[in-house]
Amino acid sequence: MPASERVPEVGLSAATAALADGELTVRGRVQGASNAVLYCEIAHEGRTVPCVYKPVAGERPLWDFPDGTLAQREVAAYLVSEATGWGLVPPTVLRDGPYGEGMVQLWIESADADAELLALTDDDEPAAGWKAVGEAQVAQGRTALLVHADDQRLRRLAVLDAVINNADRKGGHLLPAADGRLYGIDHGVTFHTEDKLRTLLWGWAGEPLPAEAVTVLTALGAALDGGLGERLTSLITLAETDAVRARVGRLLETGLHPEPSGLWPPIPWPPV
Repeated sequence: MPASERVPEVGLSAATAALADGELTVRGRVQGASNAVLYCEIAHEGRTVPCVYKPVAGERPLWDFPDGTLAQREVAAYLVSEATGWGLVPPTVLRDGPYGEGMVQLWIESADADAELLALTDDDEPAAGWKAVGEAQVAQGRTALLVHADDQRLRRLAVLDAVINNADRKGGHLLPAADGRLYGIDHGVTFHTEDKLRTLLWGWAGEPLPAEAVTVLTALGAALDGGLGERLTSLITLAETDAVRARVGRLLETGLHPEPSGLWPPIPWPPV
């Protein structure tokens, strides 16, 4: 039975329990990923839950992140997402598996084929309902305007990415589900203490944060001073947790979506 037919039967809360406690079986490997990404199934209380397993042993070293920490960062991103109440990251746990400790995340089938989130246009300005990201090189040296949808779900994700300092928000990391929800995946390169925000969601850069985001960020700041902060320091360093607090505080102080720092390329490569 396809994954997209099984997940609704389980539900997100039950899936989280299954991810942590169920029997994990590897079914295949997801091709094209820079690190080991294994498609798996978890058997738990008579149900089967599809998931992704990224063992720490399969992580390629990065020059700017400590070795063997990407799985923990993925779990930390899930915890922050849950603290916002927006549910933007699929249920994610850190657990042992056939190839050692790793991140295990609920498999989300990108089932909404009609969802238009990113596009290229030959127009100089974005059409109604779209936000400009910047010019992109296309075939034969031609340039086009890269745009993303002026979508509340994407805007929430842009705020989350600013908080967790996501260095790799690509188009392929956006999963619109059939139920209308939008999920973001692949959060291994996050939580650096230096500003490394690289994303395709720059359309709101410099604009005032919506009232909803201000409310969420205020609550998030309080959570970081309590249980959430303690849970994060078990996954990332104390300095990185302090940097999360600082980014939340800066967002609330400015009241604006961040703009590219100029220190790094603002858009990840490849963008999709």
